[in-house]
Amino acid sequence: MTANLSALFYLISGILFILALRGLSSPETSRQGNYFGIAGMAIAIIVTFLSVGNFGEGFIYVIVFLIIGGSIGAFIAFRIPMTAMPELVAGFHSLVGLAAVFVAISAFLKPEAFGLGNIGNIKLASLIEMSLGAAIGAITFSGSIIAFLKLRGIMSGSPITFKGQHIINLFLGLMIIGLIFYLCISQSNNIFWSIVMISFLIGILLIIPIGGADMPVVISMLNSYSGWAAAGIGFTLENTALIITGALVGSSGAILSYIMCKGMNRSFFNVILGGWGATDQSSNTKSKEQKPVKSGNADDAAFLMKNASSVIIVPGYGMAVAQAQHALREMVDALKKNGVKVSYAIHPVAGRMPGHMNVLLAEANVPYDEVFELEEINNDFANCDVAYVIGANDVTNPVAKSDPQSPIYGMPVLDVEKSKSVLFVKRSLSSGYAGIDNDLFYRDNTLMLFSDAKKMTEEIVKSL
Repeated sequence: MTANLSALFYLISGILFILALRGLSSPETSRQGNYFGIAGMAIAIIVTFLSVGNFGEGFIYVIVFLIIGGSIGAFIAFRIPMTAMPELVAGFHSLVGLAAVFVAISAFLKPEAFGLGNIGNIKLASLIEMSLGAAIGAITFSGSIIAFLKLRGIMSGSPITFKGQHIINLFLGLMIIGLIFYLCISQSNNIFWSIVMISFLIGILLIIPIGGADMPVVISMLNSYSGWAAAGIGFTLENTALIITGALVGSSGAILSYIMCKGMNRSFFNVILGGWGATDQSSNTKSKEQKPVKSGNADDAAFLMKNASSVIIVPGYGMAVAQAQHALREMVDALKKNGVKVSYAIHPVAGRMPGHMNVLLAEANVPYDEVFELEEINNDFANCDVAYVIGANDVTNPVAKSDPQSPIYGMPVLDVEKSKSVLFVKRSLSSGYAGIDNDLFYRDNTLMLFSDAKKMTEEIVKSL
């Protein structure tokens, strides 16, 4: 395939990736966005094969590993529940980073195979590109592994800090910059391997001080890192599709991280530098056992909602775990038949990743015009008769507005406590992902419904 024809098809592939991102920005068009992404990737892979030309004996190995990798990916995607999607994303990001490292190593050890010159005489621009791609890829790999372990519960979600941590991170970061400069002069194997090893270490040190409550933002940022790593390697390989795709992933991941930081009142630069999330996550001084809690049952909840004029549903991770979205839709339909106005309030970081709740509600065919973001609906809670909180915890905690010592202080939360009555569905009084107690449990207008989210909602439907 000629260079001009390859460039044209890579451009088409890039346009399809842009359309994919556009489609994925809304649950209503997300399925179409997925199709665009699949088509773009298929074109990119085929064109790359045709551009390389004669693989020789290596062709069969490439095909075999493509089939093996694709089969593993498809199997995992079919089996993984929505609740485990964040750690799956972290795991996949680690592979993108590792792939960037492997390609950089190959280009450094065999530059003539990539048209980059000879060993000891590699083009300056290529050296910079491959070393940056290797460094960012290594940081992405080790950082994503730590994020996966924390999200999976294999490793403690609490921040891991030590004295002088940020100084060490700064020193290692400056060391990488210095080593890249020296590599361009000496082209030494030892210097290149030192860059890779130190980058692996930085990835670990950047993520271990991040607390569990802030991990969704970390996943988004690692997504961005993986994109920039791919773009760097794309320049090394002079592959247009890889440059476009990497830039799209890198920039969209950074924008999403910024939006999430704004939604959680976090500093964007602190996310990049791994300097936040190390607050004390056990700031509550009052014991749960000493606070009075009002609990009720499905009949109590049905009575309150049936006699309400407006109900706001606040879905969260508990709904996702119980897969209660379909039962919730049945409950809402029953309320509408009784003339009750129902709407849904979605916090930007509800669940374990952005859009988590939107996807689940779309799965239950909830009309899009009934689903509102925090900024659109927060003022409505003051005029709401009943707020039905189904598994959301940290995003409804009033402490975020009142306790400067809280790790979620300053984070915009849903003003659920302003409703006349709050029905809070939860298995127990356990803390949320931030590791702190929810003051909303003990408010006079809150009725706790201790049960599995799906079971309680189904019982309310029967009572209605």
